[in-house]
Amino acid sequence: MAESKTPGIGARRTIAAYVALTKPRVMELLLVVTVPAMILAERGLPNLWLVLATLIGGAASAGSAGAFNCYIDREADRLMKRTENRPLVTGEISDRNALIFAWVLGAVSIAWLWITTNWLAALLGFAAIFTYVVVYTIWLKGRSEQNIIWGGIAGCFPVLIGWAAVTGGLDWPAWVFFLVIFLWTPAHYWPLSMRYREDYAAAGVPMLGVVRGRTTVGLQVILYAWATVVSSLLLIPVAGMGWVYIVAAVVSGAYFIVEAHRLYSHAIRGREGSPMRVFHGSITYLSVLSLAIAIDPLLPF
Repeated sequence: MAESKTPGIGARRTIAAYVALTKPRVMELLLVVTVPAMILAERGLPNLWLVLATLIGGAASAGSAGAFNCYIDREADRLMKRTENRPLVTGEISDRNALIFAWVLGAVSIAWLWITTNWLAALLGFAAIFTYVVVYTIWLKGRSEQNIIWGGIAGCFPVLIGWAAVTGGLDWPAWVFFLVIFLWTPAHYWPLSMRYREDYAAAGVPMLGVVRGRTTVGLQVILYAWATVVSSLLLIPVAGMGWVYIVAAVVSGAYFIVEAHRLYSHAIRGREGSPMRVFHGSITYLSVLSLAIAIDPLLPF
């Protein structure tokens, strides 16, 4: 009986390893903002097939970028406890197969978006992969403490892809939503770099949490948190958002800012604080904001 189950178990583990290669937790966060952008662009519920097609293409695009990242960073990942279970580190997937998988998934994602949505969404999907792989992973990650600022642009593209899939173009509300995520990314990621600074230092990655002290990082998180919340309020006049969004943006934004200030308060007192609380809090903030963006256009007031 045990022998007959082995092939199935092996296949499931291999599939799970390839899924892990796509960084599904990052992918999930990116897709959270796609549907709200589409609803806002439509000012109502878009065609459900279009939403599904866009999510599939966006997921494949993000998964391709994640797989390329795992391949390029495989040596650094072997030096970090946080990434010691990634498939290329454990040997569950060979380097060659991972690279082939990344290329194929990327090509399929672009072709899928082109066929099922439009050329602009497909072009933006390509731009997202290029930005994350070339600009962030290859060029900036190992060279600059500001890597996540500009590399984080890749995480803003799902908003534009969703908007373009609905309208065939890009309007001001899409760019404002893009700006919100652009400013949110450093405030979201830098607390993580504080928590895992020993890992990043061991791998030679100059994240801000490695090359700067806790006080400097805490202050930067505050500045970007404030900038994020202020930029989110721009959607009110630009996109004509209603009271549901206004209340959600103000309340969740206040929570995000308070958590950032609490982290800085600990830092100036020489204490570690709870950087992961800010990290997870930032995810909660973006999720609430995105939900409000999705709900607000559907209400009659």
